[in-house]
Amino acid sequence: MDECVVAQAFSKLPDIPRIYTALAEWLACLLCIFELKRCIHGVKLAGVSALMLTVQSVFMILTKGRDGILWFLFMAVAVLLMDLFIYICCDVNVLDALYNCIRAFVIAEFAASLEWEIHCYVYYELGFKSKWLAVMLLIGVYGVVYLVIWQLNREVVKKEECVSVSMREIIFAAAIGLAVFFISNLGFAYSNTPFWGRYPAEIFNARTLIDLGGVAIFYAYHIQRLHLRSQLELESMEMILNNQYVQYQQSQDTLELINYKYHDLKHHIIALRAEENAQKRSEYLDRMEEDIKHYGAQQHTGNSVLDTLLTSKSLYCANQDISLTIVADGALLDFMDVMDICSIFGNALDNAIECEKKIEDTQKRMIHLSVFSQKTFLIIRLENYCEEELHFKSELPITTKANSDFHGYGLKSLRHAVHKYGGEVDISLQGGWFSLKILIPCPRMLAAES
Repeated sequence: MDECVVAQAFSKLPDIPRIYTALAEWLACLLCIFELKRCIHGVKLAGVSALMLTVQSVFMILTKGRDGILWFLFMAVAVLLMDLFIYICCDVNVLDALYNCIRAFVIAEFAASLEWEIHCYVYYELGFKSKWLAVMLLIGVYGVVYLVIWQLNREVVKKEECVSVSMREIIFAAAIGLAVFFISNLGFAYSNTPFWGRYPAEIFNARTLIDLGGVAIFYAYHIQRLHLRSQLELESMEMILNNQYVQYQQSQDTLELINYKYHDLKHHIIALRAEENAQKRSEYLDRMEEDIKHYGAQQHTGNSVLDTLLTSKSLYCANQDISLTIVADGALLDFMDVMDICSIFGNALDNAIECEKKIEDTQKRMIHLSVFSQKTFLIIRLENYCEEELHFKSELPITTKANSDFHGYGLKSLRHAVHKYGGEVDISLQGGWFSLKILIPCPRMLAAES
């Protein structure tokens, strides 16, 4: 007799209206979209959002009443629609969109479950059956849930921290999302499972608590993921910074030795030219003089650190048939730390040289560097010819190397050093020229103006 009562109670268990689920999923997607860098804005974003809400709602209503495996398949399609919504609106790749889609789905499941549990309590237990009250509950619960989650994300996540998602991270995220969804909904889909309760209230509570736990687990995973990526990025940038400084020290020692040999060779050449020599020896000496003249062309900018670094890069460019022209007032850098100078100029020039080495026509291998002041600002401008088609993310070009996990931090390290002095970095590609512009407030110029 008790089993019949339980079965009857279960058969009357009201599930969440499909339109409520569609609205929860749409709002969760919007929450993720406004966290990410968007590729559409204004009226276009509003139009796409309205269209996706309509499509999601119509699909949910048309698939109402499906049970078992078919119901799970239709929910999978609903998730794909959410993924499409995020992908269309945001400047992300497929994996990034999928990760945020899973995150939005877990949030939507909790919001919809909590709202409907409160609705059923007010409707069945308290006896308030006003439609206006139902609408107010819907707005209130959804509003509170999404506002709290938005505020939490705002405190710990910045747009530039939304780093690319790896396949391994997608697998972990999908495992969390699938576990939460299946466990929380098995009680509604099948009555003969361990997750089925004797009374509706038990099933409602279990689903809501599981969804809440899912949100907490995914949120913790999301924060830990960003933290680990940020830590890896900082370690990589620190390693690049140290490498640039080590290169500077090595260049300084090498250039001192080269200068000694340069002066010795000059004296030898003068002595040999005083002798009567054959034409071939004269030609040989001409070639020798041509070969060593680069070693005497040391840069004199007014800053010893910059001189050493630029001379080293000039020698390397000469060996690679790269034309490097420099007009720099190094004295303007006297307020900057040695390691920061190495990071800014070393990474900028290494990036440009790497690009030029890929150009087959040596006549097109050109780099121009200028350092000057304008009003109260130090301006560093580096331009190099570029035949590649570059793609940008977070205002920095995406590395073209195969293993992106260990490359692409050079310009990030550069930007980090510039930000230490309150400066900004602007990178663009126009007319076949890659342009890097750095603007830093100059203490000397500020003091002179005041």
